[in-house]
Amino acid sequence: MEVAVLDIKGKEVGRKVTLSDAVFGIEPNEHAVYLDVKQYLANQRQGTHKAKERAEIVGSTRKIKKQKGTGTARAGSIKSPVFRGGGRIFGPRPRNYGFKLNKNLKRLARKSVLSLKATDNALSVVENFSFDAPKTKNYIEFLKALGIQEKKTLIVLGESNKNVYLSSRNLKGSEVVSVSELSTYKILNADNIVFLEGALEGIESNLS
Repeated sequence: MEVAVLDIKGKEVGRKVTLSDAVFGIEPNEHAVYLDVKQYLANQRQGTHKAKERAEIVGSTRKIKKQKGTGTARAGSIKSPVFRGGGRIFGPRPRNYGFKLNKNLKRLARKSVLSLKATDNALSVVENFSFDAPKTKNYIEFLKALGIQEKKTLIVLGESNKNVYLSSRNLKGSEVVSVSELSTYKILNADNIVFLEGALEGIESNLS
């Protein structure tokens, strides 16, 4: 698959790059994508929720009424879960929601979503660029030149670029990541993906 290379003003520079069919042209595996997104979202959970159970409630341990003759159910401790202020039955405990996936499945998931984006023509390739200083205005002009300022965008850098990253940080619908930070969830969540030329080699070598 060939894609025209654009400059920072959104104009073609007169050359094209060939996207690897092994990364951008496979048959998508929906189950692999589901598992990878599920793992990503599970890892975002803090898992710090906690409720006090019966043994953790501070209160008297005396028997609150006699066993028989009251006409109501027998009751022992005031800390019983059936009373107001008592412990909670099977309450949440701190836990880690994360789970493991093998590397091959995660690679397959990323190739699947990249292939979907390629099929939908939601990929662009821009020659490497940088800003002299962090300015959100310059970044917005770049998005406008590509015609994607109103969409969720993901910009993939070949190597860390502090000025481009800081310029994008104030915009809610746009994110800048390096090749090593690319995930299935972020690709799927974006309407348009913009690769800098330097990022393609890294992506294809990581996923091929």
